[in-house]
Amino acid sequence: QVQLVESGGGLVQVGGSLRLSCSASGNTGSITSMGWDRQAPGKQREWVAVVTSGGSISYVDSVKGRFTISRDNAKNTVSLQMNSLKPEDTAVYYCFAVFQYRKYGGQGTQVTVSS
Repeated sequence: QVQLVESGGGLVQVGGSLRLSCSASGNTGSITSMGWDRQAPGKQREWVAVVTSGGSISYVDSVKGRFTISRDNAKNTVSLQMNSLKPEDTAVYYCFAVFQYRKYGGQGTQVTVSS
């Protein structure tokens, strides 16, 4: 089992920046991928970014060039630096970790971008 706790959400104006962090505990030594999903009001949850244990990184097209994911394997953390935020980035952001082919998620942190 893996437990995840997110932090760093909040309210920001269009064009601003926020940094989300996620700390994993439990069987962290067997985690493969870590990343972030988000769910906007009235929409389905979507995948945002992922980093594998080998360091490969991928982003959904809508955040490329604006968001940067990073991972510290020694500290079992994953972060998401979000720049040039847009109103459509408003969502609850969920950290996830893949452990033994199962995807574990955190409780989520709200990000609101005001125009």
